[in-house]
Formats: sequence, C-alpha cells, structure tokens
Amino acid sequence: MNIRCLDPAAMDFSKPSQRDAEEAVRTLIRWAGDDPSREGLLDTPARVIRAYREFFSGYESDPVQILATTFSEVDGYDEMVVLKDIRFESYCEHHMVPIIGRAHVAYLPSRRVVGISKLARLVDAYAKRLQIQEKLTVQIADALESVLQPLGVAVVLEAAHQCMSTRGVHKPGAALVTSRMRGVFRDDPSTRREFLSIIGHSAVAALPNA
Repeated sequence: MNIRCLDPAAMDFSKPSQRDAEEAVRTLIRWAGDDPSREGLLDTPARVIRAYREFFSGYESDPVQILATTFSEVDGYDEMVVLKDIRFESYCEHHMVPIIGRAHVAYLPSRRVVGISKLARLVDAYAKRLQIQEKLTVQIADALESVLQPLGVAVVLEAAHQCMSTRGVHKPGAALVTSRMRGVFRDDPSTRREFLSIIGHSAVAALPNA
C-alpha cells in the first residue's frame, strides 16, 4: 500500500515539550501587545496547547489502521456507497486559521466494504492537520483506493477558508470546491453524474474529473 501520509515520528525534528509550547504562546501574547502574566491570560498558554492537541490530533491517527477492518459478507451489494455531508474542521498550513466544510465520500466496492463511521474518521485523520484543501482531497481518495481497492473512489470537499474571510481579501461566504475521481468515477460519466446528483451537485461540468 502506498499511503502518502505525514508521520511525525519519521520526520527529522524533535517535538518540543509542553513547557516549550506554552512559552511560545506567551511569546505570541507579548508580541500581540498584551501581558501573559495578567490574571485573564495566566492559564491561556495551557488552554491553547490543549486546544492544539485536539485541533491537530490527525497526526496521531493511522489512516490504514482506520480502514483495516472491512466486511466481505454484503449479499452481493455492488452499487456505490456514499457518505455525504461529513462536517470537517482543518487548519490552513499557510496561516494556521480554520478551514470548515463538508466532505462527500463515495466508493464502488469490488469485494469488501468498510463501516461508515470509518469514512468519517478517515476524513478527520487527514483534516486535523495543517493542510491545503487540494492535498486533503487527494489524501482521502488515495487512502480509500489503496486500502479498499474498490472499482472507484470519489471525494468532493466544500469549505470556507478563514484565511480568505477574516484576513487578506476579506470575502466571507466564498466556498472552495475540490474533487478527486478515481476508477469508474473518473472513466464513466454516468457513474460520476449519479454520485454528483446524490450529493446535490447539479453543476457537473464545474467539477474537475481528477
């Protein structure tokens, strides 16, 4: 299996201690112009680190392990499996601000299926990292294809980026749509149209095929 996943343990850096991380937060508070020793901010560094541990918990998740348990007794089911409207929260790797959106994930099984909660967990495993949406879309699709080896995989993400809405061009309400189609979803227009119809996308031509 060729899952392109960031494994912090295999990367050439040492992870700072919690004390180091909290001191970094104090430095940012001072840089912003406030006093980290005042009463209202005394516990803020510890709170921020606890929040970051949750925000970036995807680095501790193994996508292959999430999809490891599959089921082959499906009584001949050979239609697409679609889980839509999976809410996700990610963080822009350029500005470290939230990306909030919905994921729509589908696959056409060849022999095996996976529990539907695993699809949502797979999305979170990659979303809860520093990301760009295009890479996140590919990672979800590639993991499904590599582990399940289905006849096809389709992933569509729709998300609002706070790096656009709260800074820079200040365009609230804009949504980025990305897609990754593999196998029959890429090669068969009717299969792709069926998937897009299920998730509520009528503008089929607006979505790329890959």
